[in-house]
Amino acid sequence: MNINVGELFNLDYWGQLLSVDIFSLPFLINVLDIIVVWYLVYKLIQLVRGTKAIQLFKGVAVFIGIRFVAELIGLHTLSWLMDQVITYGVIAAIVIFQPEIRRGLEHLGRTTFFTPTKNEKNQDEEMVKAFDKAIQYMSKRKIGALITIQRNTGLDEYIETGIPLDADITGELLINIFIPNTPLHDGAVIIRDGKVAVSCAYLPLSDSLLIPKEYGTRHRAAVGISEVSDALTIIVSEETGDVSLTINNHLYPDLNQEEYLTMLRDAFVPEEKVKEKKNFLQTFIDEMNKLTKGGK
Repeated sequence: MNINVGELFNLDYWGQLLSVDIFSLPFLINVLDIIVVWYLVYKLIQLVRGTKAIQLFKGVAVFIGIRFVAELIGLHTLSWLMDQVITYGVIAAIVIFQPEIRRGLEHLGRTTFFTPTKNEKNQDEEMVKAFDKAIQYMSKRKIGALITIQRNTGLDEYIETGIPLDADITGELLINIFIPNTPLHDGAVIIRDGKVAVSCAYLPLSDSLLIPKEYGTRHRAAVGISEVSDALTIIVSEETGDVSLTINNHLYPDLNQEEYLTMLRDAFVPEEKVKEKKNFLQTFIDEMNKLTKGGK
């Protein structure tokens, strides 16, 4: 049975489909066909989950929703326009998301398509303690550090630029990575799925004019990665030993231990492990914004 995209939005078509004998062979074949297609779509979403390409799928879902509503209430011009956007948008998406598609195909070639993907591990208090241990050690000795922690947006394109480690997170490991004049100290460490994924990774530098001139490449790289992802990045200044964090395109400089621990726990420790129910991260951000506006 051949159908076109327009029929999928035709209520009469669905009425006819549901009125057939549910135990007939054609109906069972159609059900199997739908199940297989949805499974393939599910695996495709798993493949691109955590990458920038997932934004494409959200956009497509919006256009499909508009197309369905337009057909339902009789907005034929809008319905036709959405058809054109969906049709030609596929070609544009292939061009725009070529790097993500290439990485997805490479991943597909390395693994079996029906092998379940690895679930993201919950970040916990032990990871935060490891960060704190490393930060305190490096801050006191003015050892420069740049640590980016992946959250929802994937960082695969930046991980590919680093030296693979795939190691457990410990304060000692992080300290040793950033000791000056060692092979791994340049660039950023990227944390993914509760592991030290790579060191010596290159992050995009921000062109923002709002970054104070006294901040160097580490801070610009930290702001840069926060502009293109939801990652949280820790910076230890080599000149002053000050600790800063970036998240959601914001730089929070000169944090004391209590302040950065509050932000880290709020971002990564599961809610059931946090005694305080108040949203520390949002409160801290609001207070920093008030101080910034008040001071300037």
